[in-house]
Amino acid sequence: MSDIVPSSLSILLAAVLGAASLMPAVARQLCKPVLTITQPHFSEWRLPKMERTWTAVVSVDASRCEANSSGHFEVGFERLIENGVDIEFIQEFVWMGPSVKVGLDFWANEALAKTWIHKVTPCTCAK
Repeated sequence: MSDIVPSSLSILLAAVLGAASLMPAVARQLCKPVLTITQPHFSEWRLPKMERTWTAVVSVDASRCEANSSGHFEVGFERLIENGVDIEFIQEFVWMGPSVKVGLDFWANEALAKTWIHKVTPCTCAK
């Protein structure tokens, strides 16, 4: 009986190692689309609150992704406030090709210092 235990353990270990070595080949490879912020624009002031909206088009190059892919992305903003503390924050949006329009409202005492693409969820690579 002592001969059976080591050989059974060896077979089990070999099966686990063999399955683990196949995992990368079976798993789908992930790619990231390339996102670019273009066409930034501020709307006219809206009364009575003196608000305006910043909009931009985010161009999506998802040529490395499977057809009809979409996912989430984050845009970072640095908002300047006239009589307060400037803040950086992140806003989440959904990407889909070839582009998506994004926007954010600003009060009369606020301005936008900079924007950037913060994080993009990957897509399944095209074959």
